[in-house]
Amino acid sequence: MRYREMGKTGVEVSVLGFGCMRFPTVEGDDSKIDEAKSVEMLRHAIDSGVNYLDTAFFYHGGSSERLVGKALKDGYRDLVYLATKLPLGEVKCEEDVERIFNEQLEKLDVEYIDFYLLHAVNNDSWDNVVVKYDVLPKLEKLKEQGKIKHLGFSFHDDLWVFKKIIDAYDGFEFCQIQLNYIDVDYQAGLEGLEYAASKGLGVIVMEPLLGGKLANPEKSVKAKLSCEKTPVEWALDFLWNRPEVSMLLSGMGSMQMVNDNLSYADKAVAGMLTQENLEMLSEAKKSFDELNLVPCTGCEYCMPCPEGVEIPKVFSAYNKITEGGRRLVKEIFPDIESNASLCQKCGKCESACPQHIKIADTLRKVRNSF
Repeated sequence: MRYREMGKTGVEVSVLGFGCMRFPTVEGDDSKIDEAKSVEMLRHAIDSGVNYLDTAFFYHGGSSERLVGKALKDGYRDLVYLATKLPLGEVKCEEDVERIFNEQLEKLDVEYIDFYLLHAVNNDSWDNVVVKYDVLPKLEKLKEQGKIKHLGFSFHDDLWVFKKIIDAYDGFEFCQIQLNYIDVDYQAGLEGLEYAASKGLGVIVMEPLLGGKLANPEKSVKAKLSCEKTPVEWALDFLWNRPEVSMLLSGMGSMQMVNDNLSYADKAVAGMLTQENLEMLSEAKKSFDELNLVPCTGCEYCMPCPEGVEIPKVFSAYNKITEGGRRLVKEIFPDIESNASLCQKCGKCESACPQHIKIADTLRKVRNSF
């Protein structure tokens, strides 16, 4: 395992972090984590040098934190930096900050959090939650008590908002952004990466594989990639190539994924790609952009839908139309038009979507297409 400094924290983190949002689930029940497999995967990753675990209040319907807590028994807590996040949508008054934090400590069964983040900050939640309810002074108090070691934020909004948040508070030590060779100009993007690093912040990258889309890319995208490496390795290397990237998170759902990523991380060095490699990835991006009708990453923040729309499944199937036509889409999701038609435009999903997709309008487009 290779390690890099996390900005001005002085902490050295593994270049590969374990994202705890996509654990394997019990066969026949996608809502329930397969605890035995997940604990085995986490401990194997830690034994192999991974020293950063990233979970959150809502992951796996609220059960991810408890699972991580179980995995950290038997001495494993002392081997890792543990990260979790404050769900800003649940903060309705000032008292909620400490109440939620204490609930997370209880679920994780730990005495402190190494890296605590404001979860998925955007312009609205910054102004109407973080500022309105004096969230940061309360987190500073928890930090003074030793219950939080380092403060940061994860981000899903436009670049100008990203810079606004960094400039508004000098107590942030790290941030977490969505980045991959497709999203170079989306949300914080490469410019945001460079801006945060210039301010001394450690930068953690999430969605390195864009919800798995870059692990098994469409034929036209894959055709642009050299067979010298797997599509996954090219995507991860694009990020590790940047010295500003402290670490990337991978939501690993099988032991095979863990082992593959460990082997890639073993070779991760800043400056590892040639100009020819970067131009190849740029060409792959052009092909991807031509195909990607809906920028859904399958994070499921929009779920469950009160009307029963299987939003990520609808969008995943619909995106296949550009390469395989309607017949392929119907093979993947036979009832796509009837499921999309269930939408009542309540807006609950759109307020939760980190990609800011106009979900109701897109579902209507899907329905009309069939």
